[in-house]
Amino acid sequence: MKVLTFGEMLLRLSSDPTVKLPQTNQLFFYYGGAEANVAVSLAHLGIPTEYLTKVPDNNIGEGCKQYLLANQVSINHLLFGGARLGLYFVESGIANRASNVTYDRKYSSFSKVKVEEFNWDTILADVDLFHTTGITLALSQELRDITLHAMQAAKEKGIKVSFDFNYRAKLWSQIEAKNAFEQVLDYVDIAFCNHMDAIYLLGITQAEAGWEEEQQLNYYYQNIQKKYPSIRYLASTTRKVISSSKHLLQGNLFANGRLYRSSEYAIEPVVDRIGGGDAYAAGIIFSYLNQWQENKMVSFAIANAVLKHSIKGDGNVFKAEEVAQFMETVNQEISR
Repeated sequence: MKVLTFGEMLLRLSSDPTVKLPQTNQLFFYYGGAEANVAVSLAHLGIPTEYLTKVPDNNIGEGCKQYLLANQVSINHLLFGGARLGLYFVESGIANRASNVTYDRKYSSFSKVKVEEFNWDTILADVDLFHTTGITLALSQELRDITLHAMQAAKEKGIKVSFDFNYRAKLWSQIEAKNAFEQVLDYVDIAFCNHMDAIYLLGITQAEAGWEEEQQLNYYYQNIQKKYPSIRYLASTTRKVISSSKHLLQGNLFANGRLYRSSEYAIEPVVDRIGGGDAYAAGIIFSYLNQWQENKMVSFAIANAVLKHSIKGDGNVFKAEEVAQFMETVNQEISR
């Protein structure tokens, strides 16, 4: 089994939560990016994983390379060149104040890549699953074309395709995203999206207001599968934010016409929520590759995501046996 993830690597610069970003004179930095985060989590779970991106040919690019290698992620086709690495600044939330993200990623090395830089026959030669996100599609028309070509090449080779909608309003409009997603979803086997994506990005009529949450999710996922029958699995999380330091999190997985839901976890304190969705995606992909039953898939994935909230940084570094142990001992004494 081997997974290839494709997207932009970023450098996160986070403030101390007790000050606002314009006030701070100290920032904490972490390497990340949605697809890199999935690769890192999968590697720690024990799946051979490769990450494909482009980084500048300088010390920052070298830092990206060393980060990936330190997390057991293969970089056989990593590209070097271009002007810069994309950045994003996080004004960390606390108490009832939410976090806020400011992007500084225009003209990054990855956003300027060209079609001719990728030989997909070579890149996909030993891959079993290809994963990317809507963030990659948002960066340029060239990347939309590249990603579509990669998905088409993957399907021709019998490679499964995983796609996380990951809509970011700060990167593009809903209309732009809708048009791009409609081009790629026929090639997708596993999709990560929620009810908001169904309504605003796929044009599905809003469910009845009086329906229970589970009934609404069933309705949206059934309609997505009718529209895109190649999608075998649809997954998401339901997050209830009590405060910046306390969240309730539950996993959802729709397969074979049925919705599976995990237990709801209370996470307190939330050390770092960034990368939690990517850890969930990694958990679903890991479970799928291991051919687990759907109940086990969603339970493992949400446990992986919950654990991510307990550590700083974008990538999740828990091993599969640690996730399994957490599922068995949650709310119990420290394991000795």
